[in-house]
Amino acid sequence: MSHSSTAYQPNVDSQRTGMTRAQRTRLRWLLMVGGVLAVAVAGGIWWLSGGRWVDTDDAYVQADSLTLSTDVSGVVADIPVHEGQDVKQGTVLFRLDPLKFQIALQNASANLAQARLAVESMKADYQAALRDARAKQQQVIADQLTYDRFAALVKAHAVTQQATDDAHYKLTADQEAVSAAEAKARAILAKLDNNPDLAPQDAPSVRQAQAQVNEAARELSHSVVRAPYNGIVTQVNKLQPGMYLPAGIAAFGFVSTDHVWVEAEPKETQLTYAHKNDPVDVSFDLYPGHVWHGVVEDIAPATDQNFSLLPAQNSSGNWVKVVQRIPVRVRLDIKADDPPLRAGMSAEVDIDTGHVRHLSDLF
Repeated sequence: MSHSSTAYQPNVDSQRTGMTRAQRTRLRWLLMVGGVLAVAVAGGIWWLSGGRWVDTDDAYVQADSLTLSTDVSGVVADIPVHEGQDVKQGTVLFRLDPLKFQIALQNASANLAQARLAVESMKADYQAALRDARAKQQQVIADQLTYDRFAALVKAHAVTQQATDDAHYKLTADQEAVSAAEAKARAILAKLDNNPDLAPQDAPSVRQAQAQVNEAARELSHSVVRAPYNGIVTQVNKLQPGMYLPAGIAAFGFVSTDHVWVEAEPKETQLTYAHKNDPVDVSFDLYPGHVWHGVVEDIAPATDQNFSLLPAQNSSGNWVKVVQRIPVRVRLDIKADDPPLRAGMSAEVDIDTGHVRHLSDLF
């Protein structure tokens, strides 16, 4: 009975497992091959679906910004804005004391009026010089008649030689006086730009005086600094009323709120299929979950290294190949209810190139 029970045990184990050794071996190979195929299929699907998107987190918000200054010097009189204020184009940001600029404008205006009067005076002097020359010319005619008469009478000894010589001297002197009067008239006419009817505003001296008035008016205008475009003022406390602000010295900062874009720096190997006007999704670390849409506005024609002050490494003997980054400018479609963007904010950019891979690309 004991031997019979032992011989029967393997059949019981085989029935419990339900599989023979050969079946288990086939199953093991099936799982191994199936796993490899599954990985290969999944990898193929991933590869085929890849290559379309260019993504990078090396991206930051950029905006038009400048340091406000003016080209005239003066004492700061008024600063009607405060730190972080959102201002519109044309809003007064600060004013210099206008007194010295007003005085300069008044002085230039007086010089302009004087120049106009001088032109009118020269026109009158020219006419007077012409009349004087004509009067002296008539005197010369009379002197010529007297001299001719004396020259005839001296031959008959009716007049003395002295009287004849005096008549000739007077004729010569009056002829010189005519020449002097005509030269004076020509000199005045030259100052009138050879136009006796010259309008005062066309005279060189008046134009010069008018330019001085324009310059004084420009300086007065530039003593009031206005916002060049819509934006936000910053570092306003650097400027205080009563300070003397030299021309060209920075007053405070100003950042645009209208012209804002994202500057991304993807690797050159990522931009194979990227083109201008490709759609872009942008998210910012400050606003998780909120996505902005935009387009590729421009792909830089050169890498940042190309504009570096230091020479490229490959110009030396220690060259190491490094994948370069190419700046890509993204124009955002900003809506009225979108959160505000600040220059320098970190961003994540996803560019949809629309490129689709095919199996034929592998061969």
